[in-house]
Amino acid sequence: MRSTRWLWRTVGFAALLSTVLCAVGFAYGINQIIFPKPVARNATEAPQQPAAKPKTDNWEAKDQIRIVALGDSLSAGTGDLSGKGYVGDVRDKLEKQLGKPVFVYNNFAIPGYRTADLLKDWDKKADIAKSIAEADLVLLTIGGNDLFQGGAGIFGPDDGTNGTPASEGTNGGTGAGPAKGLPSQGAEAPKSTPGSPDQEAGAGFNPKAAAERIPDALKRLEQIFDRVSKASPHARIFYVGLYHPFLDLDPQREGAPVIQQWNAAAFDLANRYPNITVVPTYDLFQLNLNKYLYTDHFHPNQDGYDRIAERIVETLK
Repeated sequence: MRSTRWLWRTVGFAALLSTVLCAVGFAYGINQIIFPKPVARNATEAPQQPAAKPKTDNWEAKDQIRIVALGDSLSAGTGDLSGKGYVGDVRDKLEKQLGKPVFVYNNFAIPGYRTADLLKDWDKKADIAKSIAEADLVLLTIGGNDLFQGGAGIFGPDDGTNGTPASEGTNGGTGAGPAKGLPSQGAEAPKSTPGSPDQEAGAGFNPKAAAERIPDALKRLEQIFDRVSKASPHARIFYVGLYHPFLDLDPQREGAPVIQQWNAAAFDLANRYPNITVVPTYDLFQLNLNKYLYTDHFHPNQDGYDRIAERIVETLK
């Protein structure tokens, strides 16, 4: 009798437990129907991985660094008797700083080039864009020849007859040749005195001639920035600003605002691209012009190039 009672109790308890479980399961099923959880379109797809860091933030992981340079005689190193120029100096300093191989992969700089020349070269030579696409660091100098044009209209009356473009020169410093009133390569710069012919009205430094060339040159500089940035969106691109190579022939410093106008406009253009940086150089030469310029009175000498390179590498830290 007792065993029969225990059996019925066990069966009743099991039945009650089954009923409760069924009720819970039923409620859960209704909840999933009414409030379904969102499901990925393709449940078989692997979960997305976090986006990789941009290459510009990953120099430490690289086995080597590739430098590509382009522009005018400043990037070509004219005036540095060691042959390295600021590009070679950057390579040496950066290799020491990073403790890994750094190579000048290509240097497309041509003495005398202006913004229009660089754009034409780009259109003709597919390897320029290809090399820049493979670069980690792009070094660029251009614009000085656009402003100074070998001295045409810069030294003497602004009538379009003074001076002719030459093959090498300045960056305010970049590739145009010695202007009228300046020495040929290897000679000392002329020293003028108040009242001398080269200080007469219309015969000294004429900043107006340079200023008039800025608007068109800036339009081409914008095209260059756009092409370089798009060719290598992950590279670090450094544009070297202009300095005033004729400061000692410009006692009123009338040319300073013109060059600073160019540098400020270049900065505004570069600011539109996250991977372009303008490197200022005006102050590097302002107080020690003769110390850091080559004897052609246009290009930096070896020490001048070293100062530019030092600033670039400091900026890269």
